Amino acid sequence: MNRKKLFIPGPTHVLDDTLQAMAQYPMGHRSQAYKDLHLKVVAGIQKVLFTEQTILLSTSSATGLMEAAVRNLVHKRAANFTCGAFSERWAEITDLCGLPQDTFQVDWGLANRPEQIQAALETGRYDVVTVVHNETSTGVANPMAEIAAVVSTFPDVLLCVDAVSGMAGLPFYFDEWGVDVVFASVQKAWALPPGFSVMAISDKALARAEQTPTAQKGFYFDLNRLAKSGAKGQTPITPSIPHLYGLESQLERMAAETLETRFQRHREMAQRTRDWGVDRFGLFAERGYESDTVTCFSNRQGIDLSKMIQLADREGFIVSGGYGDLKGKTFRIGHMGEHTLAGLEELLGVLDAILAKMKGAHSK
Repeated sequence: MNRKKLFIPGPTHVLDDTLQAMAQYPMGHRSQAYKDLHLKVVAGIQKVLFTEQTILLSTSSATGLMEAAVRNLVHKRAANFTCGAFSERWAEITDLCGLPQDTFQVDWGLANRPEQIQAALETGRYDVVTVVHNETSTGVANPMAEIAAVVSTFPDVLLCVDAVSGMAGLPFYFDEWGVDVVFASVQKAWALPPGFSVMAISDKALARAEQTPTAQKGFYFDLNRLAKSGAKGQTPITPSIPHLYGLESQLERMAAETLETRFQRHREMAQRTRDWGVDRFGLFAERGYESDTVTCFSNRQGIDLSKMIQLADREGFIVSGGYGDLKGKTFRIGHMGEHTLAGLEELLGVLDAILAKMKGAHSK
């Protein structure tokens, strides 16, 4: 089958070996074989996140875990720090769950700053901070270590992080930074098909969740329920066993590559993408805070971006238009997961040829 090459910010390219691993015959999810697989996957994820704390596996998109975080952990008030569409979604979810919250915005394209978090927490109003590590809509990577250092000076405040488009592509030092919750879907830098997500959660956060009324937590996303099952190598409900097989395969691949090599590969692809497009289009993310998994370009030359994306599609390459408020104004290239510098060069060559044709047609 002639597959188009996915250079969008997810779902991203999935290797044939991984797809084959996911096609294995199912097993009983209460069997010893499943328990062994579950615990093996958990141990692998702990290594990727540099943590010894609890890992939860969820048959859901990461948006489910985004909701779970606020429903389980907000007792007083949440401070939602936003810098794009997906961080704003977290604030919207908090509101829809009927939980008290305030939203602290920066303009799209800018990063949230530690001093912004410091000023909010000094009011004493909040017991949960939500922030996105890697804002998929803008290509901004927030300064996670510095933000975490600020939150750690407020012992009653929990730090919850959306790492959906960063995890397994960018380093995330869960224990060293003192983060309480981080989660991601698997269809981005984990390079699996969508429909599954993972979370690391601190003992401190689990203790807070124990004090949260069940009526607020609900059933499916009760983090304590997930943790208690996970300690036995199980999940409370039937999990997506194919995704466990896929994670096992990917974790073995990451171990063979080594994490540092994997992170360096992502840095090299990101730098090449930025170097290619900075003069042609302009970078949307502010300098110094650019993501290493997805690059968002402006359109300083007024190119017909929708036509460019359509022409790339015809050549077998899928790149992404702008998201939310940026639709029609920007476009994004995802360079994450199992993509390589050689494959990226192929895409950039195709885009160069398309741009030359478009300029040629325009000049006639």
